[in-house]
Amino acid sequence: MPSCAGILMVEEHYALDPVDLKIIELLKKDGRMPFVELGKRVGLSEAAVRRRVKMLQERGIIKRFTVEVDEGFQVSAVIFLQFESSSLPGEILEKIAKVPGVRAIYELTGRFDAMVMIAASKISELNERIDRIRAIEGVKSTETAVVLRVIS
Repeated sequence: MPSCAGILMVEEHYALDPVDLKIIELLKKDGRMPFVELGKRVGLSEAAVRRRVKMLQERGIIKRFTVEVDEGFQVSAVIFLQFESSSLPGEILEKIAKVPGVRAIYELTGRFDAMVMIAASKISELNERIDRIRAIEGVKSTETAVVLRVIS
């Protein structure tokens, strides 16, 4: 273990510099951008960019590269749910997860018990999916907000 002025250094910390942040920003926009192109944009060689990306992965800063698929969803909504006090939230959330178009489910504290992000190809389909969620036993009430535009 390295030490510094009598202090035992337990773990090596890594601070992101502006180049790392720019690489991350570029990869968020295009996870398949070649290292050569990344290098041109940040002013480094292909090999230097490759080393930095590998290090960012090894340290868990870049967790994975993914594919975004356009499933034809044109309408999105956020549904806030309240459950019956006698219900089992885990069972309700498992049923909600099976509804087509559900993108994310968050269990919450406060006024609402859960928040669901859902998408559909048209508003009538979205309404049908919301009705399916409302019909699940244990769901006491819902409040839905249709997404007008995505900022980021």
